[in-house]
Amino acid sequence: MEDYLERLKERGKTSRVYREYQLVGLMVAEVLGDEKHKSLYIKLARKHGSERMLQLAKSVAERKEVRNKGAYFMKMLEIEKGEKSDNR
Repeated sequence: MEDYLERLKERGKTSRVYREYQLVGLMVAEVLGDEKHKSLYIKLARKHGSERMLQLAKSVAERKEVRNKGAYFMKMLEIEKGEKSDNR
């Protein structure tokens, strides 16, 4: 029984990526240093498009003055989404 539990713990540590947006979401989480919220970034990558999300995350990561890169990324994504809806 203990062997089985240990195997489950080890298996849970490895990620299984099947779609492009999953990989992008994981990459965004890693770039921002926010692996705790990786499922959120995967969901956002699926909804908003992979390429732009990665560009935005890299832009945020380069800003040294930002303390909470995940929160700043979400704010920038919200602003960008608002601009797109205004242009329609």
